Amino acid sequence: MTTVSNNSQSNHVYGIEEAVTQAVNVSDATQLENNFLSLMVAQIQNQDPTKPVDSTEFLNQFAAMSQVKSLENMASLSKSNLVLMDNLQTLTAAGLVGQEVKVATEQLQLGEDKISGALNLEHAAGQLSLVLTDGNGVKKTVALGSQAPGAVPFELDPKALGLPPGRYQVEVVSDSGEYPKVEVAGRVTQVRVSAEGPVLDVVGVGSVPFYNITEFGQAHTAGLL
Repeated sequence: MTTVSNNSQSNHVYGIEEAVTQAVNVSDATQLENNFLSLMVAQIQNQDPTKPVDSTEFLNQFAAMSQVKSLENMASLSKSNLVLMDNLQTLTAAGLVGQEVKVATEQLQLGEDKISGALNLEHAAGQLSLVLTDGNGVKKTVALGSQAPGAVPFELDPKALGLPPGRYQVEVVSDSGEYPKVEVAGRVTQVRVSAEGPVLDVVGVGSVPFYNITEFGQAHTAGLL
């Protein structure tokens, strides 16, 4: 069971359900509210019968106290939900190891194997191409020809293109002035947990944040190159 630690007791660990219960029932706002009620009762019991205190002021203060308590409980519940969502995201990412995904990327990690991908055009293009730039700034243009609107699949063969292994920047150049995102399909080899969330190592792309995944279980795209 996923656990969260309670800061008020550093050596005690609670389950999420117990942590939420404690946040609702034993909070600083609750204690403050109880103290306020005790003082209010004491003041009412000892007030001057000839000059009774206006109860409206008491009610307004009590309502404000209750609102503070509700806000504190909402914050505690939101924090618990974030912990649960983060754990679920990590479990989902871990389940992708060995599977193929499609990710949006601006970089490629080329080796000897072919890389499949696609891009989506909103407008027709008379001349469409991919431009790959290596670490030394050397560019390689891969023509995709004339393309109609819609999905445009591609396949890059590093050997056929004369591209040595390494990391490349990739961008789309279109005579329509459109700049669609490049999506690459690759197998997940490893998942690492970071402060920003799960990071996946994808063949052909490298390290990719979990939120860059655009499709799960994508079959290899038919190649055009």
